[in-house]
Amino acid sequence: MCNNRECADYLKKNEAYTRLMKELWKKWKSYGRIAGSITLRNTTEAERRAIGGIVGESFTEETINITFQRLEQGLQKTRFAPIDMKTVLENYFARPLHTNQEQKAQVQRSREEFFSGLLSGFEGCGENGSAAFWWFRALQRQKKYGYQILIKEFVKNPEAAEALAQNVGRALNRLEEMDGEESLLAVFAASVSGNPHYFDRGAVAGQLLTYAVCFWKNFDVPQSAYEWRECMQSAGILSDNIASMVHVFGVRLGTVEGSHPAYEAFYHRKEPFVLTAENLKAVTDAKADHNKVYVVENEMVFMQLVKAAKERNAALLCTSGQLRVAAIQLLNHLTESGAVIYYSGDLDPAGMDIADRLWQRYKDAVHLWRMGTEDYEESLSGERLNDRQLARLKHLKNETLCRTAKLVQREKLAGYQENLLKRLAQDVLESF
Repeated sequence: MCNNRECADYLKKNEAYTRLMKELWKKWKSYGRIAGSITLRNTTEAERRAIGGIVGESFTEETINITFQRLEQGLQKTRFAPIDMKTVLENYFARPLHTNQEQKAQVQRSREEFFSGLLSGFEGCGENGSAAFWWFRALQRQKKYGYQILIKEFVKNPEAAEALAQNVGRALNRLEEMDGEESLLAVFAASVSGNPHYFDRGAVAGQLLTYAVCFWKNFDVPQSAYEWRECMQSAGILSDNIASMVHVFGVRLGTVEGSHPAYEAFYHRKEPFVLTAENLKAVTDAKADHNKVYVVENEMVFMQLVKAAKERNAALLCTSGQLRVAAIQLLNHLTESGAVIYYSGDLDPAGMDIADRLWQRYKDAVHLWRMGTEDYEESLSGERLNDRQLARLKHLKNETLCRTAKLVQREKLAGYQENLLKRLAQDVLESF
């Protein structure tokens, strides 16, 4: 008769066996049998005495190195014999003991079952399978297109992951059925899940839907807000186009019917206006007098430069920091018309990063405006930059910005556009 439980209970009552049993558990998980050696360092006298009692040896050194087999043979000579070591370990830890290979196989089986269930649920949609069906199949076979996101959720909560996948799958199929018909993101999300923010860009479901659309439309994964909006729009999903805006002066906008009457009025009245991404949906082209466009980061600087721009019929834009979709769409139209962009931003890591990305997007069409080393020295403020901020300068690609970055890293102070305002205004006045 085996006394596995009695043996486990005895070992569990004596804390001196705790570390030993944990190591034996690890060995069985690795090998699936009695194999290998364990090493216990900095052992207590109680541990040395307890282990010595099993194997019939007196340990004097603080480090004990002993084979699993010898420990098992020692237990087979106690009053609990005969014992089954695996069963003793399972009784001791009160849970089944599976090897690492067995656990990996079980994990793989559960994942296969998960995807098989999703595939069977969407297989009957459409004559040749729905968009969701082919997406789930690609997830399963290629481990791409959002696979890591979905598996991470599956590991945390399989039921919640299945609900997530079902919602994204239904959303993808609905987009396929809409066949280009447009819907606002919040309205679409509410119709699928009941939550208008369910597919927001930062939400897990939103990230997964983005991957699904990229697979369906054969898009590269978006690396910016602008690319994300383009990707979603290709599937008929429109985000909040009102929040994305750019301040404009001296730009003429065209539509399929001709000049846009509202913005043409602003141009002739020499007044600045705000242009949203929603407004830009009807715009087909944009032009600037002299084919020059001055772009600044700061609203206050923009309003001050409007005075100079009025005198020379100069085109002027304000991005209000990071380039939003509206700004990029308008700059796309302007560069397509042959306009050259003169960009000036704050001479701090954030401002220089914006300038660098703008330059990388439009290359020769962009001229950096007052962003050199001399300009930095003149724009200096008393605001110190920390190491985390300065680290952003390491990723710059533009040569002018790289030279300025070396000076910024040395001085560790931010430079601001406001301190260059007179220079900027003079540039506008003298450029035509």
